[in-house]
Amino acid sequence: MHDTPAHPTDHAAPAAAPRANAVVGVLAFAGIVVALMQTLVIPLIPELPGLLDASPSDATWVITATLLAGAVATPVVGRLGDMYGKRRMLLASLVLLVAGSVVAGLSDSLTPMIVGRTLQGLSAGVIALGISIMRDELPVERLGAATAIMSASLGVGGALGLPAAALLAENADWHALFWSSAALGVLAFVLVVRLVPESPVRTGGRFDVIGAIGLSTALASLLLAISKGGDWGWGDGLTLGLFAVAAVTLGLWGLWELRTTGPLVDLRTSARRQVLLTNVTSVVFGYSLFGMSLVLPQLLQLPEATGYGLGRSMLTVGLVMAPTGLVMLATAPLSATISRTRGPKVTLMLGALVVATGYALSIVMMSSLWQIVIASSVIGAGIGLAYGAMPSLIMAAVPPSETAAANSLNALMRAIGTSVSSAVAGVILAQLTTSFGGVALPSQDGFRVVLALGSAAALVAFVIASFLPRHRAPATSPVAASTTAPSTRNAAARG
Repeated sequence: MHDTPAHPTDHAAPAAAPRANAVVGVLAFAGIVVALMQTLVIPLIPELPGLLDASPSDATWVITATLLAGAVATPVVGRLGDMYGKRRMLLASLVLLVAGSVVAGLSDSLTPMIVGRTLQGLSAGVIALGISIMRDELPVERLGAATAIMSASLGVGGALGLPAAALLAENADWHALFWSSAALGVLAFVLVVRLVPESPVRTGGRFDVIGAIGLSTALASLLLAISKGGDWGWGDGLTLGLFAVAAVTLGLWGLWELRTTGPLVDLRTSARRQVLLTNVTSVVFGYSLFGMSLVLPQLLQLPEATGYGLGRSMLTVGLVMAPTGLVMLATAPLSATISRTRGPKVTLMLGALVVATGYALSIVMMSSLWQIVIASSVIGAGIGLAYGAMPSLIMAAVPPSETAAANSLNALMRAIGTSVSSAVAGVILAQLTTSFGGVALPSQDGFRVVLALGSAAALVAFVIASFLPRHRAPATSPVAASTTAPSTRNAAARG
């Protein structure tokens, strides 16, 4: 398969408004379904050892397996989407989601549950693929708002999925969580088949199998060491060995990618200032994002007798956190407007400042439900602004034929930051504890330290983003589109 230059007659005109609305709605729904999958088991975490007849340490593999599978799949699926069709890989990802949900829904022991959760994790590339499809299919003037909504779907699904999952877990058999996920996955698959066209933009070439194996090995080693290091011990030989394997493999992988034809990740493109700084900012943002998700639910559920816990149920936790996702969705159009008028760099910096402010508020506003709702909503607004700007920055710096791979790499950077945040927060909360009824619980000071680090990380993201190049019209900008003849406008927009 070889690259074919785009000609005006090769592609249909950009999607008309009704079809464009359908494409955006379906892709955003698919993103929400995948995000729901990630929060699906949160209400079950305390009960997993008993439900699966496993030790608490073994039961954590239900979470870890999904993390590892998602990290490995995201860059691979993105590259395959650029080569063989983004819609095709999106559908394959949804099939894996449904298959994993069915396996988990039928499981009553640890091994099949891990298999099911691994298959679910392999669908993590859906959001990056959706953004890439939007670049190929939507009119230029719709792209900014659409990609912001698609980016926000990650937070929307996570926030809305928590109360829904808690409600199901409390009132039905726990297997119903996975059957619901399977049903939503099937619905998303049908809608994509009916309403989302296949993109004609392809890179061609051969798939970089060695690069995929190398990157998968490095990522699996790194994330496994980060996620399990607290259980094994940070000085344990296995933990240190995995870090060493990750470092060596990543170095060799980088050398291979620079020398091979048709690499899995084009490191020269990734080294461009705009792409590199956006990805670094994404790592720091991913770190900042997780503090809220880890601290606030624990704070809400700890007994009131501790003096700082609010003693609420998991369902209440979900309802309190749900506005965060709605705020992210509501902020998406604002993110697109600021990016269009002032540039995505300004949007990203503004989002970082808002997140830092929200975390600062959460340090002093944690004594009642309404305070937590306000603080978390401010953080959600900042995330909505920043996540809407990141795809715009990436797509303005890479050719259309590399859109899916570049967006997938950016999503991977956020996931790495989140994993590091989880490990750091786990160490802090394990060290700063208070005794309650003979049990060591995270102290209020421990929570405040984690929240303060989240605010500091957002400020670091602000500083890094300030070094991004100034805003300039990308190849697919409205200016370029408006000065292109109608017969060639769509070909120019698609590269």
